[in-house]
Amino acid sequence: MNILIVYAHPEPQSINGAMYRTAVKHLTALGHQVKTTDLYAMQFDPISSRKNFTTNNNPDFFKPQQEELNATENNGFAEEINAEQEKVEWCDLMIFQFPLWWFALPAILKGWVDRVFAMGRFYNNGRIYENGVFEGKKALLSLTTGGPEKNYIDLYGDIEGILKPIHRGILEFTGFTVLQPQIIYAVERQAPEALSAELEKWKLRLANIFEEQ
Repeated sequence: MNILIVYAHPEPQSINGAMYRTAVKHLTALGHQVKTTDLYAMQFDPISSRKNFTTNNNPDFFKPQQEELNATENNGFAEEINAEQEKVEWCDLMIFQFPLWWFALPAILKGWVDRVFAMGRFYNNGRIYENGVFEGKKALLSLTTGGPEKNYIDLYGDIEGILKPIHRGILEFTGFTVLQPQIIYAVERQAPEALSAELEKWKLRLANIFEEQ
């Protein structure tokens, strides 16, 4: 199967970096085709602007969605954006690997979504949710948190609610079937042995990831 891993962490030696490398190595060893987007290594610019496009629908007033529609119709996405869009269109499973910062995606990953998930190409009127462009594809969030799991029960609000804008507002909106997230809680407070165990759990899950509902 075809798998895209979008990785967003500034430190390669972090547990996010280890989760990313483990997924790439293990999935490749299992015979899957793996493509990656390492946002910090690419120095990806998260700011959406006219540089997303080689076409120009209205030079006097910048309306991103109108420019996206025009670019979709006229092959007008900038090379770096088109390359990322093609990866998403190619994959059967997309994995986001990231730390949860301020209960949300890191800015560089949110900016990647802002620039890559273009109207017309990835969604349009009537082509959302069950009728979405990516119906039949799966998506999975693999993330770490600073706080312990209990804080996501009785203090911050439940983790499902925190992740809903990503699950429902980005992935399901464009047609993906969303799998249960892979979460390592309180990552800075865990012993090295515990983190090693998390990597083993990750490998076991990835071995059967396409059987998950």
